Amino acid sequence: MSQVPLVQLNQVYRSFEKDRQEIPVLQDINLSIFPKDILCLVGESGCGKTTTGKIVAGLLDKSEGQVLYNGQAMGHYSAKEQSRIRRSMQLVHQDPFASLNPTHTIGQILGFPLKRHKMVNGRNELRRRIWELLTLVDLTPPGDIVNKFPHQLSGGQRQRVSIARALTVNPKLIVADEAVSMVDVSIRIGILKMLHNLRDIFDLSIVFITHDLALAKYFAWNGRIAVMYLGRIVEIGRTQDIIMNPAHPYTRALLSAVPEADPDITRKKRPMTLRSEDIPSLTAIPSGCAFHPRCPFYQPGVCDLDVPALELVDGFRQEIACTPLTRERQLVAYEA
Repeated sequence: MSQVPLVQLNQVYRSFEKDRQEIPVLQDINLSIFPKDILCLVGESGCGKTTTGKIVAGLLDKSEGQVLYNGQAMGHYSAKEQSRIRRSMQLVHQDPFASLNPTHTIGQILGFPLKRHKMVNGRNELRRRIWELLTLVDLTPPGDIVNKFPHQLSGGQRQRVSIARALTVNPKLIVADEAVSMVDVSIRIGILKMLHNLRDIFDLSIVFITHDLALAKYFAWNGRIAVMYLGRIVEIGRTQDIIMNPAHPYTRALLSAVPEADPDITRKKRPMTLRSEDIPSLTAIPSGCAFHPRCPFYQPGVCDLDVPALELVDGFRQEIACTPLTRERQLVAYEA
């Protein structure tokens, strides 16, 4: 892409302190989110997906590295411009009930940011805008919703309200953190389709955080996926390339765990057996490639020494972080 990224993370590190010990949550993260981009962050719990999303949205500062907005660091902008940039990036939380004020009606929840940031003039325009937002997120008729409190809505309706609230300030980028994990499976597709429609209407970029690779495949089929493991990106590229031709052993393991609806595919599917089911602790990250204690293609004296760089390799369109010898063993195993 030749466009200037909306947000760019260059060699970003983030650590937290616990019991006087530094815990490295993110290590050497390099990401670019472009206009109208769809990027899914995928990985197991604790891999750093949410922390990355918060740094992208400007809600959390990095420990090291550089975060650029429209090609410049935040410090290059005036205070007014910084406020505008922060408003342009909104976060949709995993739990809509916890993120909505239980003492306010839906109309009040949507009205507050509109009034606070002077997005409307007068009560009539405020009412019209609230009605428009509720219609955009398929909460119709708005009159049945606007005077209700969050506890009077279903989980799916509350999540739609959270998305509507994010839209109040006309954002350019939305970070959706496990946005459908707490709603019924039957309505997940509806919310994902709605997000796609909103992206087209408002030219939004969406960073979608999920632990479900099947969900990422559906939502970002024409976008990109970044697979994370213990604070690092181990594979990143176009979704179709990663799904059809996974390169990293961890990505292959995630794909092998995805259930298939077609019994013929299920019978032909080759399960991937890991050396260990246990995820290492962030307080004791293994040397070299952090996945090597679990990797079935582990090469002693290679995988446990140096951290592999994220790079393009022959035979793949996506970038991967895996040692050449391990890749060769992997390819031989899967071609056999």
